Amino acid sequence: MTEPRPTYEQARDELTEIVRRLEAGGVTLEESLALWERGEELARICQELLDGAKARLAAAEPDES
Repeated sequence: MTEPRPTYEQARDELTEIVRRLEAGGVTLEESLALWERGEELARICQELLDGAKARLAAAEPDES
């Protein structure tokens, strides 16, 4: 069973925590790789959500014709 997709805020907060852990060090190479992979996934999710919001805003703007 897959986890539900996080909201933008949840993904951003988890990504922030991952960056903090990686910068702090003290994790094994395997842990670092797993954190990096999760961070990449979260960054992709955040970008998709931001792109979707941008598209919705653009669609809501009145035509200037």
